[in-house]
Amino acid sequence: WWLGAAFVAALTAATVGLNRHDFWPMITFVIVFALLAWALVSMSKTVITVEKDPDNTRWILVKGAQLPSDVVARSLAVPKTARRSALGPQLDPAAFLVSHQWVDELVMLVLDDPEDPTPYWLVSSKDPEALLRAFVPEQAEQAIKDLNA
Repeated sequence: WWLGAAFVAALTAATVGLNRHDFWPMITFVIVFALLAWALVSMSKTVITVEKDPDNTRWILVKGAQLPSDVVARSLAVPKTARRSALGPQLDPAAFLVSHQWVDELVMLVLDDPEDPTPYWLVSSKDPEALLRAFVPEQAEQAIKDLNA
């Protein structure tokens, strides 16, 4: 993506610089590349937060969505080897999905909430074990057993 951004910035700079002074293409390249770099960085950043209420209910917050731990029936750490299946033919279109291609492992949180039509959450995580231990500690051991195998 970075090479693509540099190419688009160079192409824009070359177009703007036709029949103009030498500083116009350089200024255009710097401005366009800075804007594209800002867009790439802002789109690639996802923060996953686990919070705990005073009544000991844990909440996971991802991209503005929030989920309490008491509606999670099962949880699973999806290893790199099963990532393609989880995101491909086995993916339910109604699932809540936050995935980044450069993050190899996923966390699946299967819901048991009659008020929510979402069957499960599928979230990319660089450390699914830590995420599961923080969010659903009572399910963590069972959920990560296939991850380390």
